[in-house]
Parts: sequence; C-alpha cells; structure tokens
Amino acid sequence: MEETGWKLVHGDVFRPPKNKQLLSALLGAGVQIFFMSMITVVTAMFGMLSPSSRGALISASLFLFVFMGVFGGYFAARVYKTMKGIQWKRSAFITATMYPGIMFGTTFLLNFFILGKHSSGTVPFSTMVALLCMWFGISLPLIYLGYYFGFRKQPYEHPVRTNQIPRQVPEQVWYMNPFLSTLMAGILPFGAVFIELFFILTAIWENQFYYLFGFLFLVFIILVVSCAQISIVMVYFQLCGEDYHWWWRSFIVSGGSAFYVFLYSIFYFVTKLEISQFVPALLYFGYTFMMVLTFWILTGTIGFYAAYWFISKIYAAVKID
Repeated sequence: MEETGWKLVHGDVFRPPKNKQLLSALLGAGVQIFFMSMITVVTAMFGMLSPSSRGALISASLFLFVFMGVFGGYFAARVYKTMKGIQWKRSAFITATMYPGIMFGTTFLLNFFILGKHSSGTVPFSTMVALLCMWFGISLPLIYLGYYFGFRKQPYEHPVRTNQIPRQVPEQVWYMNPFLSTLMAGILPFGAVFIELFFILTAIWENQFYYLFGFLFLVFIILVVSCAQISIVMVYFQLCGEDYHWWWRSFIVSGGSAFYVFLYSIFYFVTKLEISQFVPALLYFGYTFMMVLTFWILTGTIGFYAAYWFISKIYAAVKID
C-alpha cells in the first residue's frame, strides 16, 4: 500500500515539542478560562446573574476562574506528562502565575495612570490586596493540587510509537507558512463572534447594558466548533506536507482570530469612540490587550485539544507494520 503524507510521519507525530512548560501553562490557563466563560454565560443566560449589576458578573467570573484552578492544573499536568516533562512543580508554578500575573500586572499599571488623573474609576488598594489573596490563597494551591493528581496519572496513550531519530521536514508550500496559515484560520472563528463583539464593546465602553446572554451562549458554542474545525483542517494539511510540528501550531493557528479581534478593537476605537486624551486611550488599549490575550488563550486551547483528539483518532485507524 502506498503511504501518503500524514502516514509517513507516524513515527514523529507524537514527538514532544519545545517549550513544553510554556505550552502546558497556556493550556492550563485556557482550560480555566473555558470553564469560567462557559459557567458564567450559562448562569447569566438563566437569569442568575443580573446584567444591570456589572460588579456581580465580574466577581462571579473571577471567583470561577480561581476555583477552576483544579481543572487547569489537572489538564496541564496530563499534557505535560504526556510530553515527557519531569519538573512538574516548576511547571505548576508557571501555570499558576503566568496568565494571572500578566493580567494583574496590566491592571496594576493602568491603575497608576487612573490614580494620576484622580478618577473615581480607580481600583481601590483593598481590592488589589483581595485579588492577590485570591490568586495566591485559592488559585495557586488549587493548581498545585490539580497538578499533583494529574501528574500521578498515566500519560495519554498514543496509538503509534515515536522513532529514535527525528525525520527531516521537507520544504513546505508557501500557504503553510505559520503566519499566513494563522491569518487564514483566524477569519472563520472571528466571523462567528464579530457581531457579538460589537455589542460587548458597546456594553463595556458606552455604558449600555448587555442582555443577550442566550444569544451569547449560542455564539460561544459556534466559536468552540469553528475553532476546533479550523485547527483540525490546518493540522491535517500540515501533516500531509510531512511537517509534524503540530503541537504549538495547532494552538497558535486556532488563536489567529484574536488578531482580528484586536484589529476590530482598533477599528471600533477610531470609528465609534471619541477619545483624544492619552490616559483614556491607554486604558482602552490596556483592557483590549487583556481581552485579546484571554481570547487567544481560550481559542488556542480549544484548537489544541481538537487537533490532539483528531490526530490520536486518525493514527489509531492506521495499520503500521
């Protein structure tokens, strides 16, 4: 039987990637964000969270995020062990501090600028301390707990063995360039969320209330499905080109829609908002950066797990001599 593209790389497809601690940290954060968004949207959809009190929505999201640390740690540990990682404590620490650290640092920095303006929109010092306590008192121990249990379990089973010597990756066609494929792949998931994004931005920046949580739930499901599909398609093309470095690529490619979300936020800033001063503009882009980063990690995680599931399935169906 003639072997084609993806079958030729069966001995390398599960070769562990570079920077595995960073990848498992991103996946752990992604799992946390996924469960947090899912539960928040569902509870808001059933009317348990009132859209008119934004504080309740944000507090619920934050509490959910820190308590989902158990799942984040568990899934990150399973993937880390599968990628033949050994320093689980260090990896757990990176998982627990990287994403929350970036978010907290950005908020803290922006807060200084608002403080300089003597605005009423500053986050009080006591709230900052409470956030730190939630991060190091709840989230960090829970991630370590999840990591401990995840790392004690067996790594994920792979249907094919990995060869000792890595294959040469042949020259790739131009459209499989990582940057180009990320741009192409980002269009579909962004198209799914783009109208909803307009309403969300309006709710955040123009003081309007957001009531369409049922619709948002639907859009969230469509986003998950489109990220999964686009990631599977791109990874399949990549394997057909005998390029087996799919671990990072699946994450980055399906996170491509975050780039379009960022472009759209710039467009929204220019066309809809009349902001001329430096500090408000800095605030807008600071919070946009946090939103885009969160979106990137979420979509990337969905894409990674979809591609991983797909690859395990297709290689399980192949009979290798």
